[in-house]
Amino acid sequence: MQNVINTVKGTALGVAEYLTPVLKDSKFKETGVITPEEFVKAGDHLVHHCPTWQWSTGDESKIKPYLPKNKQFLITRNVPCYKRCKQLEYNESEKIVLPEDGEGGWVDTHPTSDVPVEGEEAEEMPSDEKELKENLGEAIADLALDDNDDDGEAAVMEDSDLENDEDEAEVKLTNDHEHVPPKSSDSNGEILQTRTYDLNITYDKYYQTPRLWLSGHDENRHPLTVEQMYEDVSQDHAKRTVTMESHPHIPGPPMASVHPCRHAEVMKFFIQTVMEGGGELGVHMYLIIFLKFVQAVIPTIEYDYTQNFTM
Repeated sequence: MQNVINTVKGTALGVAEYLTPVLKDSKFKETGVITPEEFVKAGDHLVHHCPTWQWSTGDESKIKPYLPKNKQFLITRNVPCYKRCKQLEYNESEKIVLPEDGEGGWVDTHPTSDVPVEGEEAEEMPSDEKELKENLGEAIADLALDDNDDDGEAAVMEDSDLENDEDEAEVKLTNDHEHVPPKSSDSNGEILQTRTYDLNITYDKYYQTPRLWLSGHDENRHPLTVEQMYEDVSQDHAKRTVTMESHPHIPGPPMASVHPCRHAEVMKFFIQTVMEGGGELGVHMYLIIFLKFVQAVIPTIEYDYTQNFTM
């Protein structure tokens, strides 16, 4: 029944997205949403710092006119997933952050008493750096503080370099499996059956935020079934936050997607908290922070290994 509901919602949202005008004015700091231009800027920054992420064009018939042809969406392939979510031992203090209407929220796998939780009033976030890091996690706080040294701009490549790199990346990422992690052993010496995932980040015109898509394979490179992919999703989000829908740029069967209905809300929460701590979060950092908070939904898919800088 939930899948039927999701299908109906997906169809309705597809029509709504078609009718929604393209966002032109930046509302990043006020609401957590971004324009297509800001999405491209954040994507350039992600590709610059995380080389395994690349821009892709996708199917020619599905190109969105509000995005550059060679920057329709971002993709990284062969991301390892060593264990199933049910193998994780969540403790009793796990909390759902930022719920409002009982339709989800985000799992906080490192909760503190100051984070808003279900059934409680949201408390004012502390402003000193130490408590800020405790609430957001050291990774996000350090990114915001170090951002001042980055001149607030994402690295921009020459157009000719982008075209050459994109063609080369498409061939390499499609055919090169040398980065697929081999089967490894756990502490008991048992063989772990390593799954891998291809991750895409698209721009959702209706919600005006990035959207994450996942396509999984088993250790023999056979596509995972829908139920197998749900094994790698936090059970608080399976079939609710994560649903099976048609990819906007790639034809074929439905793919698993982290629904973007809460993305702007969560990003606004991070922006305001960083500002209260005396920092500033530039829009070009959006996707790096975005990948941090969606980790709560897919905790066993280890895409953070792609980053070549200290978080």
